[in-house]
Amino acid sequence: MQPAFDFTQWPPLISDKDRNALQYRATSYALAHGLLYLPIGVQPPRLTSAIHAPISLFPTPFPRDQFEQAQRLQSIYNVLYSRIAMDTEFLDQTMGTEVGVGQVDEFTGQLWSGWRDLRERGLAQPLHLGLFRSDYLLHQRDSELSLKQVEFNTISSSFGALAQKTAEMHRSLETLTKFYTNSAHLTASNLPPNHSTSGLVEGLAAAHAAYNVDGSRILFVVQKGERNIFDQLWLEYELLEKYSIHVVRRTFDELANQTKISEKDFALIIESPDELPVEISTVYYRSGYTPDDFPTQTQYQTRFKLERSKAIKCPSIPLQLAGGKKVQQVLTEPGVLERFLCDETKYGSGGVFSAQALADLRTSWMEMWPLHLDGDTGVGQARGRALELVLKPQREGGGNNVYKEAIPAFLVSLPPRERPAWIAMELISPPLGLKNYLVRAGSEECVETEVVSELGIFGWSLFGEGKVISEKEAGWLVRTKGKDSNEGGVATGFSVLDSLVLVD
Repeated sequence: MQPAFDFTQWPPLISDKDRNALQYRATSYALAHGLLYLPIGVQPPRLTSAIHAPISLFPTPFPRDQFEQAQRLQSIYNVLYSRIAMDTEFLDQTMGTEVGVGQVDEFTGQLWSGWRDLRERGLAQPLHLGLFRSDYLLHQRDSELSLKQVEFNTISSSFGALAQKTAEMHRSLETLTKFYTNSAHLTASNLPPNHSTSGLVEGLAAAHAAYNVDGSRILFVVQKGERNIFDQLWLEYELLEKYSIHVVRRTFDELANQTKISEKDFALIIESPDELPVEISTVYYRSGYTPDDFPTQTQYQTRFKLERSKAIKCPSIPLQLAGGKKVQQVLTEPGVLERFLCDETKYGSGGVFSAQALADLRTSWMEMWPLHLDGDTGVGQARGRALELVLKPQREGGGNNVYKEAIPAFLVSLPPRERPAWIAMELISPPLGLKNYLVRAGSEECVETEVVSELGIFGWSLFGEGKVISEKEAGWLVRTKGKDSNEGGVATGFSVLDSLVLVD
């Protein structure tokens, strides 16, 4: 599309006095409405204080047609990754320890090996739940602007609840102040509603209903000292208030001593001191996506114990493996997308997607290849095009990628046997000149900064035994960071929470 909107003219001009007033209203709204984080440092056993989450002062402009395209793509992605998780042969070849990434990536290999052993013993639960997020950047090449996927997340897709709160904050600022500007874009009709809290909770409730045991609860597996607890608590409150579903929160270390599996039916039971035993319907992981969550074999064995139970996992191990960067790259190879979306024999005529749907997915991808491509060819290509690339390992959580100028030295240091764990991806080139005011707790300064904004579209899918039972698009997230920051995590301190103003 032609970029009719001039990104270099954002945000609208605002006086220092009005900007200070807007910042006061924004932070007041955040504190009053639970758009919160815990302070940096060791957390006390009982919560005693909170700070507002990092936020943008203005919503970020985003082309309306590209936003709607991202929403349309989500249902296709929901089905695609559900089917990948159910294709054992594909995951064994791509992520396994015999011929896949698991040969050289220890974390991936541990998860895959545990899953293989569990398959041989027999898994009690055929259903899986995915709470997904597909992340995008706008890509500008000459005068053309397009939507490009950064990655697809299948585990611990966070900030759904706080993203909704941020969108509501910007709508409130528009109602109260019109942002103290005369911008024709900053109108209520251009601020899209966001229902990501209820959208994600609907997926959890669907899994709970499919489990169908009275009195059972949903288990949130969390990290110790989690600062982003309020994003999780809003999901918990929605489950209780809308569906009367109770939540149990535990870390891996706590679960090591508080879980048992029923010998009769493989039900997962939580037994805690001074509490009655409870059966778990759904295991929702807000941890377990990084090796840091598995410092010893005890944590892996706990993960495998939960996997073996009858509870529905979000995600199961195969669905977590499906979210690997290697899978993202392999999907770009000829015929792979057709394997999952065009096999009428396997999925029936109603499960086949159109040629246009496949073309739309492929249009959203950047060029990718494995570093071990054809001996030294993959590394040679990466070295020659280093300034336009990012190298990605099989990791989630931010801070793991290698960018541009750092690539040549990294390639020299990378042992050849470890190359299969890495993919090379062409960098996305967002529009230049876009600015915003980034507001962080504890800092009185609110300086206009050149930024890059990343859109995430949430979705969920309940699936198993070869079919998708139900799936939906489930809201959106915007994270905005300084232009010179390569990483994009809010929890890791790189980004702030943002929302959208749609432009034509």
